[in-house]
Amino acid sequence: MIATSSPEPIGLLQSTFSFPSFRGGQEAVVTRLLAGKSSLAIFPTGAGKSLCYQLPALLLEGVTLVVSPLIALMKDQIDFLRGKGIAAARLDSTVSLEEYRQVFADLRADKLKLLYIAPERLGNERFLQTLKQLKIAMLAVDEAHCISEWGHNFRPDYLKLAQLAKALRVGRVLALTATATPAVAGQIAAAFAIEKADVVSTGFYRSNLHLQAIPCEAAKRQTILMNRLLAQPRGPTIVYVTLQRTAEEVAAFLSQNEIPAEAYHAGLDPEKRHAVQDRFMQSETAVVVATIAFGMGIDKANIRAVYHYNLPKTLENYAQEIGRAGRDGEPAHCELLAAEDDVIVLQNFTFGDTPTPGAVGSLVTHVLSLGDTFDISTYELSFKHDIKPIVIETILTYLELLGLIESTGPFYSEYKFQPLVSGQQMLAAFDPNRAAFLKKLFKHATQAKVWWSLKIDDAGEATGEPRERIIAALNFLEEKNLIELQVAGVRQGYRVKKAVGGADELRRVCDKLSTRFITREQRDIARVQEVLAFTTTATCRWRHLLNYFGEAMEKDCGHCDRCQGLPIGRVPVTHGRALGEQDAKTLEKLNAERHSSLEHPRQLARFLCGLSSPQASRERLGRHRLFGAWSFRPFQEVLEFIERPRD
Repeated sequence: MIATSSPEPIGLLQSTFSFPSFRGGQEAVVTRLLAGKSSLAIFPTGAGKSLCYQLPALLLEGVTLVVSPLIALMKDQIDFLRGKGIAAARLDSTVSLEEYRQVFADLRADKLKLLYIAPERLGNERFLQTLKQLKIAMLAVDEAHCISEWGHNFRPDYLKLAQLAKALRVGRVLALTATATPAVAGQIAAAFAIEKADVVSTGFYRSNLHLQAIPCEAAKRQTILMNRLLAQPRGPTIVYVTLQRTAEEVAAFLSQNEIPAEAYHAGLDPEKRHAVQDRFMQSETAVVVATIAFGMGIDKANIRAVYHYNLPKTLENYAQEIGRAGRDGEPAHCELLAAEDDVIVLQNFTFGDTPTPGAVGSLVTHVLSLGDTFDISTYELSFKHDIKPIVIETILTYLELLGLIESTGPFYSEYKFQPLVSGQQMLAAFDPNRAAFLKKLFKHATQAKVWWSLKIDDAGEATGEPRERIIAALNFLEEKNLIELQVAGVRQGYRVKKAVGGADELRRVCDKLSTRFITREQRDIARVQEVLAFTTTATCRWRHLLNYFGEAMEKDCGHCDRCQGLPIGRVPVTHGRALGEQDAKTLEKLNAERHSSLEHPRQLARFLCGLSSPQASRERLGRHRLFGAWSFRPFQEVLEFIERPRD
């Protein structure tokens, strides 16, 4: 923990963070948090949201928990804070066992002021048990729009954060987002009981960003992008694409045409990804062709251009991604290449996530028949009902919101440990009572070649000891470096809060959930259309964008392509032949193969559009000659063709 001679925020800002003054909105948020209020900060990308919790964290008693889905952001901020002498740490999938143990030791010793975690970490039984023993001064929720079903990036695990904040007796909550429409902001504030007066929004407009869109044919995009890059002064540039293979193809094309470029996407080896990112951060001219995984949490002030080679999924994504340009206040160029093919790809992704009504019905019926208390594995249910794991989690969350079930928390069915000292040495470290408890516990462990396995519930029943004590003992042994610990068989526990009264009510519940997914699907399709409307707007681009976010603009920006009088284009439409008799024969042959994962029209449409599903993956249908055969066609067109009555 750092020491400071001034308890005032402005003094800490200058002495510790080396900033002369607060930026717009920061002081208002900090003041509210120090007064014990929760707050929602809606700041554009690069406007300094992080300082809003970093600074008060040093003035509050206890640890500040920062929830973020972005590992790159965690890493960069930890490096920044430690460079300022601030005790901060992170827990994510990249930390070593030694680092993991050190974090827990520092938490218990009250040495940490900020701890960064992914939202999934709050589903970790061992971690939650540790948190309950700590004083948590503040919960900072980054990317808070993920809590909203109306948002562009809904994540069911975020819905549980508000409930968790209460369970952990958190002092105050700071929700942060760079993109929130009025409806989304309202949902975030309601979830965390944030008063309207404590919502701080600084506005999205950036006067140094020049916005432009060029409608074009997909086949000509590479050449158009190359010419645009060659025409602009060279500077750090990000080219955003939708697919990993597109990143590779475009980077190779540019490199072959005198524009050195590197691809960045989640499919790359982590070492290579980090190397690409590091080179970009240090370069004055680097060009990176990347999926949206790149740039999140990257604090590079002098990015001179952001190109969207493919249409962004939503205007929220677009606003967030262009916000990475020109953070130094100098002019930056943001250009979007709009091809009609992208609309099909984006809409097909959306249709591919919607479960069939039959799948929803079978899942809900199965879950509600498991008894008053039950536990499930989303992985197992995913294959059983052909629903993606993230959608399984969403359905279970919906059942919670309907008051039918209640989560009792995640747990692991099995713990594996490897002794690092002899059994005699281990027992000698404890008093007789604790040593006797450990000896009794280890009698129920099964030894393999290196690891011992302990089924927690079986051990608890055999010894008469509560689950909490057994897990606490294993955690303590690991912290003392007496064993190396692993967990397996993650399951989620639930209890039934309200029984469903018969088949009619069960059908109504299933219909309600299916309708909810169809409504989400329609909203997501509408978002794609909003992006398309933005590309062809006849009005000032900034005015159009700000209007979407509920922000009024007094006058046109004067510097986008529309304000400069450049011609209004139309996105070229690629007309393919209609599906006909030959395609019907293809469909007939595929149906004759009788794949269990392709029985429903939606399952067939997903397969033909190149959208995988859990059951199709298990049957290895991704290798089938017809997988993705109609991927260039709109999902709805394919589905209607499949459902068309035939003799």
